[in-house]
Amino acid sequence: MNSMANVYETKASTVIDAAAQKLKDKVKKPAYIDFVKSSAGRERAPVSPDFWYIRCASILRKVYINGPVGVSRLRTWYGNKKEHVIHRKHFMKAGGSIIRDALIELEKLNYVKTTKAGRIITPQGRSFLDKICNDSAGAK
Repeated sequence: MNSMANVYETKASTVIDAAAQKLKDKVKKPAYIDFVKSSAGRERAPVSPDFWYIRCASILRKVYINGPVGVSRLRTWYGNKKEHVIHRKHFMKAGGSIIRDALIELEKLNYVKTTKAGRIITPQGRSFLDKICNDSAGAK
């Protein structure tokens, strides 16, 4: 296959896992991340030790595909239905601070930039993800 693979054609989990591994040494993990829930609708804090890096990679991919995008739209995307004992489930948005902090870290790496319309991916961020897609396509 001669064509270049991109984020739209590559499986999301493949891109996110590979990007999370590459972001591990670039992104600084906040101290609070191991103790907080990611949403009011969740019961417990995330169990995965790599949660922060996976979420950063996932947000980067979301900005690539859906940008310009803001914290509010990402909160809706990462939200879930909260279980209630007596009455039915209701949708809850995800917490904004984890998403905001992830976007700030990605801005420091110059992968994402803020515009009036929302956060968009920079050429460096685009090439970072495209390179990962091509590496994973070559590995098949």
